[in-house]
Amino acid sequence: MPEVFSPIRWKSNQLELIDQRALPDREVWLNVTSVEQTAQAITDMVVRGAPAIGITAAYGVALSCLEISQKKSKEWKHLLSKDLELLAQSRPTAVNLFWALERMQSVLNEAESPSQAFEIALTEAKMIHQEDYQMNLAIGEYGSSLLPDSAVVLTHCNTGALATGGHGTALGVIRSAWQKGNLQHVYANETRPWLQGSRLTIWELLKENIPCTLQADSAAALLMKSKKIDWIIVGADRIAANGDTANKIGTYSLALLAKAHGVKFMVAAPTSTIDMQLESGDLIPIEERSAGELWSSASKTDIPEKLNFHNPVFDVTPAGFIDAIVTEKGIATSNERGLFSQAFSTWFQA
Repeated sequence: MPEVFSPIRWKSNQLELIDQRALPDREVWLNVTSVEQTAQAITDMVVRGAPAIGITAAYGVALSCLEISQKKSKEWKHLLSKDLELLAQSRPTAVNLFWALERMQSVLNEAESPSQAFEIALTEAKMIHQEDYQMNLAIGEYGSSLLPDSAVVLTHCNTGALATGGHGTALGVIRSAWQKGNLQHVYANETRPWLQGSRLTIWELLKENIPCTLQADSAAALLMKSKKIDWIIVGADRIAANGDTANKIGTYSLALLAKAHGVKFMVAAPTSTIDMQLESGDLIPIEERSAGELWSSASKTDIPEKLNFHNPVFDVTPAGFIDAIVTEKGIATSNERGLFSQAFSTWFQA
């Protein structure tokens, strides 16, 4: 890996993950030594962000192969299959998870022994990690080319190095624009209820001295009305074949507000996030997380027994509200009906 910050490290046959639940107060690294711990880390949001989840899962497969090789079982392929299923169940919406697992399964079909499987799996996981970083640089270059000089942008959730193999997707576009000198300011939504914006995005921006302002999610409409915002730039957890995009809850609201205020709306994500098997966003499963996650932001007391909760992690932004989808393969715009799907087809044929 290049000498850049990544939330994921492989050292001495162990996976090391920065615990994003502890940020911004403490920088804590966890040693992950089993596939069960890997799956739990994804579920518990030790690691989050679609690309980072995929990379972590790939390393989790390598850990599985390492564990199985030590057991010396003749049923090693069956054990590996069970571990792959365990990883697949850790987060149901992030398509990068399934993309990474399918890729790992494909290369492991060539393995003739558990030890060989481990060597193949580790090589492939490192390759996925490196490729993600390079893709993020390309996404950053393409996306930043759409921004005007002295651009002022708004972003939601965290899509930076913490969510990827390094550099970032939507925040990577912002990072690249800052490096090129055509970024003036970044507004970051706090991103309730898990506060990825205030805890993680602001942490990354401050570390690189990028001018930024933190705001409550509910301030976005007033911001767009009172300030000149050039682009809203967000990432994606899954993109359907027609361009409908699932992303952190609150993204759809921002897209509606952007349309009302004449602000451009960009989705930045690797092509691995595009699910060509899904015709539209109506088919994207929306994960619901625990009531405790929502209630803990209001109170430290026990959850009231009679109180109902609605805590979806994602929403889906229809393609018609998106001005540009930027990947490592280029820029797709919504100038014409169906152009997103046309661009996707071209990218996947290349």
